[in-house]
Amino acid sequence: MTSAALILHDVGAKEARKDWVEEFKAGKIDFLFVYNMLLTGFDAKRLKKLYLGRVIRKHNLLQALTRVNSTYKDFHYGYVVDFADIRQEFDATNKAYFDELQAELGDEMEHYSKLFKSQEEIFTEIEHVKNVLFRFNIENAEVFSQQLSELQDRESVLALKKVLADAKNLYNLIRLQGEYAYLERLDFQKLNLLYRETSNHLDLLNLKETLEQGTDTANLLNVALEEVIFKFTKIGEKELVLADKLKNTQRRTRETLASNFDQQDPKFVTLKEELERLFKKKNLSEVTQEEMNANIDALNKIHERIKELNRQDDQLRQKYQGDAKYTRIHKRLIEHGSISDSERKIFEVLSGVKQDADEQVSQNTQILGNESYFKRVMMPLVIHRFMKHQQIKLNPDASRYINHLVVAEYLKEFNIGAGAW
Repeated sequence: MTSAALILHDVGAKEARKDWVEEFKAGKIDFLFVYNMLLTGFDAKRLKKLYLGRVIRKHNLLQALTRVNSTYKDFHYGYVVDFADIRQEFDATNKAYFDELQAELGDEMEHYSKLFKSQEEIFTEIEHVKNVLFRFNIENAEVFSQQLSELQDRESVLALKKVLADAKNLYNLIRLQGEYAYLERLDFQKLNLLYRETSNHLDLLNLKETLEQGTDTANLLNVALEEVIFKFTKIGEKELVLADKLKNTQRRTRETLASNFDQQDPKFVTLKEELERLFKKKNLSEVTQEEMNANIDALNKIHERIKELNRQDDQLRQKYQGDAKYTRIHKRLIEHGSISDSERKIFEVLSGVKQDADEQVSQNTQILGNESYFKRVMMPLVIHRFMKHQQIKLNPDASRYINHLVVAEYLKEFNIGAGAW
């Protein structure tokens, strides 16, 4: 039996109207007759047909029409049955809305106009993708990967990547517009896999170009490990899962290494060099499952060592109230070996030096602009703290070394910033 309810803005109790709405959403009521109600704040996905018995105007019209724009089960469209002839009002409202957007967005409107495409435009773009990919085997990902590896011209690979990226965007647009029949014209899922392969190959070409140009390898980890390149002897789900795991492990390791604030530490340098050697190995760019598992294991071990180094550094930095400058100075003096065999004494004396140096800087902010003067000011303060306060004997070379460390840290912070290196 068909059921219905009448909801008017000035008739009946509010609770009763609310109950009718909930019953309609639950499918217990088939028809709702509404006047001046449910234009905003009403969302029922099962509402797929809207019958208009009068002309609704301006923004109320747009709000009413959008009540049926949700997908529901097998319904991909909403239907409007127009008994009132809203065409003229709809055109006028649309034009006013478009003019308002144009005034607000200006030149950006051109980009928004590309959010939707006609069926002819979709068909044309699909044909363009097919034409560009014609010479490639897009049915067999392994063969495609081999063909791609033979393509060494960067501009050609870049153009191929753009076409595959356009295909990804087109896939999303087709689904957004509900033009599902067009999804059968291309294997968009396969193209997404080919897009990843093409992106990786382009990254590899970019990396080769960077290395051939002799770019400073100090940035190798930040560039090369940011996007790891893989070529598979066989493309399959297992390889893709391993590849993602290897990429994530490398990114995690690189980011943990980059978070270290003492990159002059010999332990840090050793770990960085191990990562660089691992990356430069041939089997990191052309890998089998076994080699990927081995690389993942090697990276995990490096990552654990980096984490431990960072933990020790952070623990020491807390002793200096978070001051990375004196944490680095402390470590250099421990590494030097001949200043003192007591780490506690080094901490106590450096805490005094920090107090003296911070006081000098706070009293004269321009002092860091004159390195030689700052050195002369700090030298007697350093010697006094070491020899008088902690009875740590210093020869002239040791005094100059410690003073150099202190001055260099303050100047770096002054010129670069505390968090920039």
